[in-house]
Amino acid sequence: MSIFKLRYLCLILILSPYTQAWSASCCGGGSASGLILPKFSHHMLEVSIDSEQYDGYWDFSGKWKPDPAGSNLNQFRLNLGYAHRLGANWQGSISIPYVFNDNKYSGVNAKTDGFGDAGVSLWYEAFRGPMCVTKVNKPKDLLPASYFGFTLTLPTGASPYDDVEDNFDITGRGMYRLDGNVSIEKSIGSWTTAFKYSLGEYFSRDVNKEYRRYVEPYSKQFGRRQLTSFAVSYGHVIPSMDSLTYILSYAILKEEAGEIDGEEDTTSEIEKRSRSLGVAYATLNRQWVYKFLWSHSLDDDGKGKNFPTTDIYTLGLAYVF
Repeated sequence: MSIFKLRYLCLILILSPYTQAWSASCCGGGSASGLILPKFSHHMLEVSIDSEQYDGYWDFSGKWKPDPAGSNLNQFRLNLGYAHRLGANWQGSISIPYVFNDNKYSGVNAKTDGFGDAGVSLWYEAFRGPMCVTKVNKPKDLLPASYFGFTLTLPTGASPYDDVEDNFDITGRGMYRLDGNVSIEKSIGSWTTAFKYSLGEYFSRDVNKEYRRYVEPYSKQFGRRQLTSFAVSYGHVIPSMDSLTYILSYAILKEEAGEIDGEEDTTSEIEKRSRSLGVAYATLNRQWVYKFLWSHSLDDDGKGKNFPTTDIYTLGLAYVF
């Protein structure tokens, strides 16, 4: 297996953005980089299952290439999350995935599982009440629901710097990261638009072991990470008085070159562009929300760099109380 393929397999889980994408709510419970409570709710539990299938990759120059014939790379994730209201305008959440790797590559068959990297978030809601309107009658009706927060990624998964045999055993990145998040959404009638931006900074760490082998100690830090996404959704009430919402989104993930002992590591720079389609079903009281989401990488030259192309299928359930 080439050095490049080893590297990109190790990025499969840990750089994928969170896949929570619930139907937009008048009270502000739309798409976010983690769990976000509707404005007047106090708790939320979430369970979702991701099936991620890999088909090709972008090389360092941004050219797309297929995987070798006979390859079959898959990852499944069971994601558990909980959000809790901390105050009138404050909320926090925690989420952690359990990862199942099932890979066949260049004659190697591997099946492993373990916890992935956990995320802990804190959000501030910069609005006092529902921000959705049925139509725009005055300039104030154009004000959006805005959230500002932070997410700390915890290296609870198995990384190359732990006691793992090869990349097929990896379930985490092995580094702490702090993201600053902005989420802005606006609902007018049945339509909602949303914008999300995250800027993340990794904490450097000392490394003295790689894949069970001790190495000359060195300091390593991954590059600054940016995630930008745009989404539009349309919701309508069905005869049972429950609601269906259809979601279309586009996301750009970039990570700058990192550093090894203070020297730039250009081999760690990545980019991925993807689009998603989803549908969410919410009960009348918005207590139960069910979702299905399909995220597809744009597998064309120039749409990514140093990263695999994937299709991610997500089934999820949220209980708000």
